Amino acid sequence: MKILFLGQNPRKPKTINNKIIFLILFLFLTINIGLSYFYVEYKIEKLNEQHINDVNPSGLVLSEVRLDYEKNLTVFIDQMGELYARIINLDSQTERLQGILRKQMVGKDKVPKLDEKKGSQGGPFKNDNLTSQDLQKAINNLMVKIEAREDLYNSMESALLKQSVLKDTLPSLKPVNIPYSSSSYGWRHDPILGVRAFHEGLDFSAAQGEQIRATASGIVIFAGKAPDYGNYVKIQHGNGLETRYAHCSKLLVKNGDLVSKGEVIALVGNTGRSTGPHLHYEIRLNGNSLDPRQYLKK
Repeated sequence: MKILFLGQNPRKPKTINNKIIFLILFLFLTINIGLSYFYVEYKIEKLNEQHINDVNPSGLVLSEVRLDYEKNLTVFIDQMGELYARIINLDSQTERLQGILRKQMVGKDKVPKLDEKKGSQGGPFKNDNLTSQDLQKAINNLMVKIEAREDLYNSMESALLKQSVLKDTLPSLKPVNIPYSSSSYGWRHDPILGVRAFHEGLDFSAAQGEQIRATASGIVIFAGKAPDYGNYVKIQHGNGLETRYAHCSKLLVKNGDLVSKGEVIALVGNTGRSTGPHLHYEIRLNGNSLDPRQYLKK
């Protein structure tokens, strides 16, 4: 088959071979079919995406967000559980210290108490529709409660230590192991001069060489001789409080020694201004004598 093309000169027509025509048609159809295929594939993909979006508008992104939320929620709940356990433990320890302090409290100090701006709160924990910010806020509130309890616990330990030190430095022991004193604190007739005089301590009649013990912990600020006291020991206990042990036959401590409550510091004797073996015992506060009996009752 041939096709004639008439140009400007009709006397000389041009012919095209049928092979060329078939080749052109083949190429045209091939390109058209290829374009149609890609167009159909494109439409199918768009329809699938539209179907997925109709079912779940957020697609896989929503699933990933939900998964992250659940992971964070688990972490937050674990943290809150640990914080609650810590609070319970601190409350238990604090209650134990409060019980000890109530039994040992000396002086005008009071047992520390928990001071929270808000009252106690509680109730079932629900995690519906909670955001990460909500959970973090709950954890921060628990941390505030823990800090308040840790401050209280530290205050309790400090108070307990103070009370322990106070009791240890309080001259509440008898200096010698006898049940009574032979001469009390206050006005009396002087056993040597026979005149009325003020007795600034307690006299304990005890055998020569009887052990004398420190009635409270402290530091020895004098261990030597004096005209009236004879051999005597002076111990400072802090806050202006001191004790004196006079007429000793032998001193077992020296200046600067640290002594513990109940430690043997000297032996009973008859040195200085004395009528026989005994211990003259004094308590002084800022240089002024106190009645030792008020401390022996504690």
